[in-house]
Amino acid sequence: MSQEDGSVFVYNLTKETFLAYRAKVADSILTRLVGLIGKRSLEPHSGLWIVPSCGIHTLGMLFDIDVIYLNRDLKVVGVHELVPPFWMTPINLQAESVLELPSHTIFKSRTEVGDQLQISSSDSMAESDGELHKEPAKLNGIQKVVAGP
Repeated sequence: MSQEDGSVFVYNLTKETFLAYRAKVADSILTRLVGLIGKRSLEPHSGLWIVPSCGIHTLGMLFDIDVIYLNRDLKVVGVHELVPPFWMTPINLQAESVLELPSHTIFKSRTEVGDQLQISSSDSMAESDGELHKEPAKLNGIQKVVAGP
């Protein structure tokens, strides 16, 4: 399955569950500003990874979302479930990026503070001899774990 639109997989290494199969990356001023504004919903297993970010708002949104704060190493440093429209989450000074996911994703995946996530594109998903190799990559100063040859 090719993800030519630049979306990424989000996987909870600690709980061994997927949080998103097609999360968009918002890493420019415009994409971070717009975010999910104007969307009617988030498709199951989709989301938005906002890099950099330490807090979000849901002004102009029409649906609840789950929010996960991540530090530089993609470790979960905060979670907020069922954030309603027209709300502002508290700023988390430990966070370097934020995941916006469909409501109930945190509950279904059992994600909690301290869990280690992996974020990678389908292009970087490669297995060699049945073993997944990981190498660090940087995206606006955020280290993400990607699979490599």
